[in-house]
Amino acid sequence: MKRYLTLTPSISRVSSPLGDMLLACTPLGVCGLWFKDQAHFPLNARLWTPAGPHHPERSLHDRGQSWVDGYFAKRPPATPLPLDWSAWGTVFEQQVWRALLDIPWGQKVSYGELARQLGRPLAARAVGSAIGKNPWALVVPCHRVGGSNGSLTGYAAGVDKKTYLWALEAISQA
Repeated sequence: MKRYLTLTPSISRVSSPLGDMLLACTPLGVCGLWFKDQAHFPLNARLWTPAGPHHPERSLHDRGQSWVDGYFAKRPPATPLPLDWSAWGTVFEQQVWRALLDIPWGQKVSYGELARQLGRPLAARAVGSAIGKNPWALVVPCHRVGGSNGSLTGYAAGVDKKTYLWALEAISQA
């Protein structure tokens, strides 16, 4: 069953070394973080309310910017952002996204490995499709998934960004 956004998010622009991102929050938590112009960017985002200085979710938006700043400073955030899981995805997509949270900083798995971990060994392509729709760039680390031979493969925000993220996390592992 497909889920649909039930609360109208507030939005803010988040700066990153890879360009501006859009952060979306509801009272339940962060419901999305996208690179500008990435695949599966929510088309209705222009209708969402900007999180100004007195918006009820402003502190969550500030935490989101701090989280992104920490990530790019090679300091994996110790405190996870609260995520609003009610907003997006089918049951299967959400299972895949939750499994991504278990991939440690700097580590990589293949689509096939992730499918096996989910008990669906023949579903590598379906896992890849779900990963491509992940609404939480960086936070739910879909960039840590690659080809079965360790190769860098597609990324909704562009392979150039995934290349940068792999290098960033590899440097901090040394």
